[in-house]
Amino acid sequence: MNVIRSASKLPARSESITLETADGLKLVGEVALPESGEPEATIICVHPLPTHGGMMDSHVFRKAAWRLPALANMAVLRFNTRGTESQQGRSEGEFDGGVGERFDVAAAVEYAEFHELPRPWLVGWSFGTDLTLKYGLEPGVEGAVLMSPPLRYTTEDELARWAEDGRPLLALVPENDDYLQYPEAKRRFAAVPQSEVVEITGGGHLWVGKAEEALDRIVGRILPDRAPLPREWDGPMGRGDTSAYANKTVAAFGGFLPKPGEGEGGEGD
Repeated sequence: MNVIRSASKLPARSESITLETADGLKLVGEVALPESGEPEATIICVHPLPTHGGMMDSHVFRKAAWRLPALANMAVLRFNTRGTESQQGRSEGEFDGGVGERFDVAAAVEYAEFHELPRPWLVGWSFGTDLTLKYGLEPGVEGAVLMSPPLRYTTEDELARWAEDGRPLLALVPENDDYLQYPEAKRRFAAVPQSEVVEITGGGHLWVGKAEEALDRIVGRILPDRAPLPREWDGPMGRGDTSAYANKTVAAFGGFLPKPGEGEGGEGD
């Protein structure tokens, strides 16, 4: 048995894909499937704010693609929203402040449906949680997991739509989050009776050192029999390429939001 380390890459069938939006853009993406057999569920990863380092390769989502097909028998679909660039490539278009990105979310969900990926859940992180809450009530989507939700672009009417719809929401709120901490998150998500808000002890908005817990929580919500994930692997194991991010700050791995008052419509503006 070998210990699964930060850059460990477990066996999977990974394929680069192109998503086509209803407004005519081509988005860069990837789907990772179990090496053999059919997946039991699917996560569609919606990344943090691209203007502050967020992308489909942000570290938790990259590790999800490298581990969950093997450890949880789960499909992982990642993509770069319009105008976003990562090691995988650059999607067409330009960042649209959470408006045109509605077509990006719809294109990812449509891909999962067309390719018969089972039981799709949206997993948003930071800005990606706002896109999930605004646009995630697509047909076929079972529910959503929200990592570090700032509730920055999401309106009360959009929360009310989730409440009326009834699909499950799990909000994972780091104890030391820079934007929305647990007490306020509990108050805000009380508008969605079926939501569950969990405080992540010691965590921060970027989930540095907390990727394993994030993956455990995601899998535990969707495929509880598969969680917690094993920390060792008895089989072939490669090393993922992280060299493209070796000279970047932690922002490149987490994609944090502007600080209050820093523009981009941030809190306090």
